[in-house]
Amino acid sequence: MKVTEHIEKANGKTLFSFEILPPLKGQHIQSIFDNIDPLMEFNPPFIDVTYHREEYVYKEMENGLLQKQLVRKRPGTVGICAAIQNKYEVDAIPHILCGGFTKEDTENFLIDLDFLGINNVMALRGDPVKSEIYFKAEKEGHHYASELVTQIQQLNEGYYLDEALLNTNKTDFCVGVAGYPEKHLEAPSLDSDIHFLKKKIKKGAAYIVTQMFFDNEKYFEFVEKCRASGITAPIIPGLKPIATMKQLNLIPHRFNVDLPEELIKEVIKCTDNNQVSKVGIEWCIAQSKQLKAAGIPVLHYYSMGRSDNIKAIATEVF
Repeated sequence: MKVTEHIEKANGKTLFSFEILPPLKGQHIQSIFDNIDPLMEFNPPFIDVTYHREEYVYKEMENGLLQKQLVRKRPGTVGICAAIQNKYEVDAIPHILCGGFTKEDTENFLIDLDFLGINNVMALRGDPVKSEIYFKAEKEGHHYASELVTQIQQLNEGYYLDEALLNTNKTDFCVGVAGYPEKHLEAPSLDSDIHFLKKKIKKGAAYIVTQMFFDNEKYFEFVEKCRASGITAPIIPGLKPIATMKQLNLIPHRFNVDLPEELIKEVIKCTDNNQVSKVGIEWCIAQSKQLKAAGIPVLHYYSMGRSDNIKAIATEVF
């Protein structure tokens, strides 16, 4: 079932969903199931599975020179999605990126998903690899998420890259895209960012999931600006409980979000990460309850490879 259909079927009830990371290469899929199992009591209609593109590492050779090597640390997004749908009978939503994909790669990826009965995708540009300052598209790939949305929509209409194909199958993907309540790192302004978000919706995206935020007013203001610009698609808030002292500096730097002073002060008082985790859970519970009271259709949690804190939050909210 499509994400938009889940929202319609809920008739105003706030749904619970979450996002998981594929296991590191060499680890068993059971590590994923162990994190999903405790959250199934909250009846998630769908689970997002991130996609991690290749990275470049430099290995020192015997002669002292460095050799550039391509690695993928977290493969298996498609297989994990298939396993989740088979084991839990919930919709799995794979992330699909511009970065690391040619248009042909993208088409083949989507064909595989269609064969597996996976009809929701999250279309993202993706981040630059660590060796790049700015994002660099593949030679035959997409530069922007809006271009990726266009290709997915064309496949929904039965248009493949090889125009000579006859009697082509029309796919039926429901496309989600990212929104940034505090603007994307590379955007010159929030209004500019919303302009390009609207472009993605016009090209066929059906819903929006936001970057994490820790101040609900930022989300409400973002939604208001989106609605004023003519965006009517569901805007699902993405939430993450802060869990370690290190994240106090890491989250603003990596995700370009501000932490409220009150939250910062509470974290600074903590003497270890167990205390930080408790503060993060309580803060996220308060955020979640306010959003739920406002009638938000879905609350989406970034689990980041752990489920204990997400379960603690969901127990109080759902």
